[in-house]
Amino acid sequence: MPAKTMNDAQAGPAVPADVPAEAVTPLIRGIAVLRRLTEADGTLSLSGLERATGLARSTVDRITATLARMGYVRLDGRDVFLAPRLMELGNAYLAALRLPALLDARADALADELDESVSLAVGDRDGIRFIHQATRRRAMSLSFRIGDLLPAERTAPGPLFAAEWTEQDWRRWRERRAADPRDQGFPALPPREHAVPDEEFELRTARAATAGWALDDQLIEPGLVAVAVPVRDPATDRVACVASVVSHTSRHTAEDLRDTLLPRLRSAVAGMEHDLRQAPPPAAGPPPSGLATWTGASKLELGREFIESLARGLTVLTAFGEDRPALTLTEVAKATGLARATARRALITYEHEGLVAQDEHRRFTLTPRVLSLGFPPLSRTSLPQIAHPHLTDLAARLHESTSLAVLSESGREIQYTARVATTRVMSVNITVGTRLPAHATALGRVLLADLPEPGRTLGDLRPLTPRTLTDPTALTRVLDQVRAQGYALVDEELEEGLRSIAVPVRDRAGRVVAAVNTAMHATRRTVRECVEDVLPELRTTAARIEADLHVAGRFRRVLVT
Repeated sequence: MPAKTMNDAQAGPAVPADVPAEAVTPLIRGIAVLRRLTEADGTLSLSGLERATGLARSTVDRITATLARMGYVRLDGRDVFLAPRLMELGNAYLAALRLPALLDARADALADELDESVSLAVGDRDGIRFIHQATRRRAMSLSFRIGDLLPAERTAPGPLFAAEWTEQDWRRWRERRAADPRDQGFPALPPREHAVPDEEFELRTARAATAGWALDDQLIEPGLVAVAVPVRDPATDRVACVASVVSHTSRHTAEDLRDTLLPRLRSAVAGMEHDLRQAPPPAAGPPPSGLATWTGASKLELGREFIESLARGLTVLTAFGEDRPALTLTEVAKATGLARATARRALITYEHEGLVAQDEHRRFTLTPRVLSLGFPPLSRTSLPQIAHPHLTDLAARLHESTSLAVLSESGREIQYTARVATTRVMSVNITVGTRLPAHATALGRVLLADLPEPGRTLGDLRPLTPRTLTDPTALTRVLDQVRAQGYALVDEELEEGLRSIAVPVRDRAGRVVAAVNTAMHATRRTVRECVEDVLPELRTTAARIEADLHVAGRFRRVLVT
């Protein structure tokens, strides 16, 4: 994977002079594409990517085709969308860090106790980056996402990290401030309106170092206030992360946060530090497997449109994990199945891009900057958004309308949360948000079947057609059968002439959180054809939705509506 190729002149702008000679040019360009998509909140047109990156259109096409093959982006006409599977790169960093898994329960509990948003952040050079958010859902709520980067001087956690900065760190901070006085390099923030002298942050840092906590009194934007306390690593006594309580001046002033909420935040942080001291050994997880073989096969199939050096380079990030937080070059090569030289050039590239760091023992670790590769916009992805492109593919294959639904709060109805309709003279007319009786629908029976029998609320089993099942005992037997066979088929029980078949969608814990179906007029397919032809397609679609859901939900709760 040489740094320059014969096509460099046509492929895009020249590689900057400071790039190491052994860096992988296609990997640098692929990272640039992912960052521009991230800054654009997850979607850009191909021509927009061409303008944003300065790359030639042919290069953008090849990069996006490769990323689509990896499942990292989705191509829809001339538009490119970040796909949930890309979050596996950020997940590798968060798993290796371990802090979200160890501390998120206490952060969530504190948010519930205070009824305020609680954040966990780590230092990222002269900024901070969020690794967990427990956000209150209000009309005015916190809009920051996991992976968002903020300048240290405009936050409550910033002074606590800066208290441990070296003189080199302070020099880099001053250079960044001089080059970007309005903070336009931080897309998660509104630009700074008024200049603030460097001495103000230096003074806040000195106070935070002495007090052990810090305030943000409307530094980010008017009305937003926060108080922060460091969570220290028991092995080094350095700041591992910072916990913050964030509120609005309509609820708390900065002084009120200090006087009222700071003691409770400190108590929660003490619990977090206890959890770090008592943390169990990292859980061993399977390293990536077959990646080198997969990329080779993809190259054979797609030819020039697949950039093998980009795909192999990105797989290097997935070598890291909870039990693999620091790896030598040899260990990276072994975990990915890549040649040692290939892994080495990828690591050189990532070190230049600030995505990995190397210690004095020649071990590599991921940096928080890995979260800049798509994680912020994808961290707010809901289950309907995850499901929609898969439902679109299913509808195109079956030429039938497809839907995703969840059980309502009462447990007696289903609510449609995503739907893709096909164009037919006679079609099923249902829109997102529609509610229907759970007992008379295939979607509802799949959802009811996963509930323990004592917790089921069957409700009023009123007949909707002459074929509607209304006997509670008989319906319970049917639900047991649905649970055993993994699908439900309802034939003209909701409406005469309407036939539907549905399968479950499960979260990482194996719980059924939604169901996918296709519905049609009974004349179009027999019951047997539904089971033999439609059911396998439904199961394939559900498996694809689950795969994306499991990646997206590893370190955050995915909203199902």
